[in-house]
Amino acid sequence: MVSKNARAYKLSLKREWTKGIVAAAIAIAALGLGKAFGKITNSSSNAKLIAWTAAVVLLFAGAYAIRHLTRALGRGLTRRRSISAGATLRLVASGLGSLILLFALFAVLGVSLQHLLIGAGLAGVILGIAAQQSLGNIFASVVLLFARPFSVGDDIRIRSGVVGVIDVKVMGIGLTYVTVRTDEGMLKIPNSVMLGSAIGRPHPPDPKPVETPPGAAPASAEEKLRQQ
Repeated sequence: MVSKNARAYKLSLKREWTKGIVAAAIAIAALGLGKAFGKITNSSSNAKLIAWTAAVVLLFAGAYAIRHLTRALGRGLTRRRSISAGATLRLVASGLGSLILLFALFAVLGVSLQHLLIGAGLAGVILGIAAQQSLGNIFASVVLLFARPFSVGDDIRIRSGVVGVIDVKVMGIGLTYVTVRTDEGMLKIPNSVMLGSAIGRPHPPDPKPVETPPGAAPASAEEKLRQQ
């Protein structure tokens, strides 16, 4: 039963990769044809038709490729790590893929990338200032994803100026928070705080000394220790 599920998973993952790669190849071909033979401004009707057709094909093929490639990446990482790690990678890959697709569309349509980059830079500065903490947590989750200082289910000791020194059990790793369990209950710690903290393993508790009863031989104390 397990081998059948493993084969089904590999076959499904292979289909995702195949669909994504084929769609990406079609999108790249549309980009090349649109750049070479298409033109929107000051051109003939045939050149405009080629440019718009290439842009439409690029949009749909690119979106299809992003969907299946990111799904394959996320599922592969989920199987090796955790659901939250796969979801984080899929979200980041989708964002990067969408950004690349957007610039490719502008290139086919003949939009000036220089003005576009200036506008995107200003918008990025404003967005970065407004959402500095949230973006910091998202980038911290990516670093934690690849650095892997801990995994879900690990017992760790956190040393931080924000939370102090605490021993916790990692219950989940999300896009913005790490969920841990302490002696006092559940706690959500921002990823940026976890990234800036010292992470270690808690020391095992020292074994309780076994007192030898008065008049007992040393062998009887050892026997008592083995019974405990």
